[in-house]
Amino acid sequence: MDLEVKIKSIHSHIQNRKFLKAKELLNKLLKKFPNNSYLLNLNGMTHQFLDDHISAINFFELAIENEEKNIAAMNNLANSHKKLLNYFEADSIYKKILDIDPNYIHGLNNYANLKVEINNYNDAISLLKKALLIAGQKNVQALNIMLSLAGIYQSINDLKNLRNILNEIFKIDSKCARAHKILSEITKYSTDNSISMSHIDEMIKIQKDPILDIDDKIILSFSIGKSFEDLKNYKDSFDYLQLANDSKKKKNGSNLSDEIRLFNNISKSFKNISFDNINLKPNTKKIIFVCGMPRSGTTLVEQILSAHPDVFGAGELLYLEEAVKKNFIIDNKLNNQKIIDYQNDRQDLLFSEYLEFFKIYNLKENIIVDKTPQNFKWIGFIKLFFPNSKIINCNRNPKDNCISLFKNDFASSMMNWAFDQVEISDYYNHYHQLINFWKNKIPNSIYDLNYEKLVNNSKNEIDKLLNFCNLDLNEKCYNFTKFSKTPVKTVSVSQANNPIYKDSINSHNSYENFLKNMYDKLNII
Repeated sequence: MDLEVKIKSIHSHIQNRKFLKAKELLNKLLKKFPNNSYLLNLNGMTHQFLDDHISAINFFELAIENEEKNIAAMNNLANSHKKLLNYFEADSIYKKILDIDPNYIHGLNNYANLKVEINNYNDAISLLKKALLIAGQKNVQALNIMLSLAGIYQSINDLKNLRNILNEIFKIDSKCARAHKILSEITKYSTDNSISMSHIDEMIKIQKDPILDIDDKIILSFSIGKSFEDLKNYKDSFDYLQLANDSKKKKNGSNLSDEIRLFNNISKSFKNISFDNINLKPNTKKIIFVCGMPRSGTTLVEQILSAHPDVFGAGELLYLEEAVKKNFIIDNKLNNQKIIDYQNDRQDLLFSEYLEFFKIYNLKENIIVDKTPQNFKWIGFIKLFFPNSKIINCNRNPKDNCISLFKNDFASSMMNWAFDQVEISDYYNHYHQLINFWKNKIPNSIYDLNYEKLVNNSKNEIDKLLNFCNLDLNEKCYNFTKFSKTPVKTVSVSQANNPIYKDSINSHNSYENFLKNMYDKLNII
């Protein structure tokens, strides 16, 4: 079998997601052709698919050593660095790629994705528009670029450009599920609006197509569920949401047991950790950590804070979790001795490593909001190693919180517990247990912000929030939709771009008859 045939076989295995088999065949070939840049790049890609980016980087670098201007390998190398949050390295490589070939579409597209991750939306739009000009119109490549642009326009609430780009997408693919999802999120469905009603019919027709990809069926099922909720047709809404969640769980599996094991390990590890004699050190940057259950109001709180002229809203970040995992977790367990060693070291190593991530942002503000809900897991680390920080725990009616989770399609594998009624309530119970552990362990360190109070008495609650954060009262925070500087990238995007509203309070009442399994399991009502 000649080399070309073997490479075709490897590509076939990759297309069929048989990455281990592809890696095995590539390793055999590389023994015969150790300096083959194409094979080295392909092997790096198999490691990317297996989420082993450190090994992938090694293969991409070897490919580039053997072929200096292998921009495909360079592009993959930058992508792996981006995945590992090595933003400076990724940025430098993307620039080098575009110096070699300014019209390299994959480089333009991936560099735009990096710009989105660091909230530089203007540069991202410019890069994508250039890529679109090169790609031309009415092809799959153009479609994907347009979808990226649509996501950006939605995040920055540019509805005019968003609707225009959606229209262009539908000219290429009228059945594009991701585009229909975005359209559903910016549409308030009403029986008085024939256009919105026809869109529901269109989504249902597409969703029933037997050859439709399962991911697209899931996307459309969540979107149809949302549309029926707008119409107050909660039975049909629930049916589609249940279908979407069942399909998502079947596809992704669940990580609930892993999460519960981690929660228990955290509380056990910190049980005997002392928080006495924490040194408050002068730092140029202060972090406000906004955490809590996903869908508890964290995005709303971030939008309010980031409207303040002294504050930079960084959005939802993986920085803290990655730093904790890198330094303190071995074999999926916290290493108590390392926590004590770092605590006694007093060199602010974790804080310094965390701030390294922000250097690429070129921040003028000295106060940063990290709005990552599940940082509630790492509150002990925040207290130990970010002593000047503020910790805000957002909470809301548990039933409302849980139904909101059930209604949303989460992309992160960290959220694979969120597609089952009982698992959602079980996760909530363990969250509540861990938060109570932190409150007892480090009293007066966590500010509880209740969503219902914030919605019903916004002026008073915003005043208290700003006072807790040692921020001057500022009118922009009360009109955050006009002045917030933080684009919204999460499933909260549609709600966060609107003023505070009360519709979501007691939203669980509409689904009470359908979610008995969820609500009966909740320990906190």
